Amino acid sequence: MPTPTKGPRLGGGPAHERLMLANLAASLFEHKRITTTVTKAKRLKPYAERLVTFAKRGDLASRRRVLGLISDKGIVHELFTDIAGAVANRDGGYTRITKIGNRKGDNAPMAVIELVLEPVSPKQAVVAEATAAAAKAAPAAEAPAEEEVVETEAAEAPEAEEAPAAEAEAAETEEAQTEEAPADEDKK
Repeated sequence: MPTPTKGPRLGGGPAHERLMLANLAASLFEHKRITTTVTKAKRLKPYAERLVTFAKRGDLASRRRVLGLISDKGIVHELFTDIAGAVANRDGGYTRITKIGNRKGDNAPMAVIELVLEPVSPKQAVVAEATAAAAKAAPAAEAPAEEEVVETEAAEAPEAEEAPAAEAEAAETEEAQTEEAPADEDKK
């Protein structure tokens, strides 16, 4: 979670800011889309995404943590059943902020923050299927590879028996050459 901004908070004090973010998150989960200022939307995004992550876990401890922040049990139930199920395949990025211009009264920059409930793009679904198929095929491909290794080891075994014999012959020829060398030196 990002560090809080320095200077004045959204509502004045930290307690008021926490309450404002909880109420904005509750409204977001209830209506799936809300219009607010850009500053509030940017502060709400990590807060709401963290709550959705708790909802995706779905255990009792996560539900109690969310209930500590959002007091409406109906909204928490909707978050854990509907929203968590809709974003189960998504790895983050549960909200989207779209700037819509300035407010008429005080010219404050406004934005729409909404939940991204569409399924993950078809391209990513195809990639996920391909990786799953590759992972499934990998264990099947490893078994024949092991058999090939065993066969090559068996084929190399006779060569391995020949190798010590070849090394012994080479050692004998070297000994014979070293014995001849001192005799050559004596002749000089």
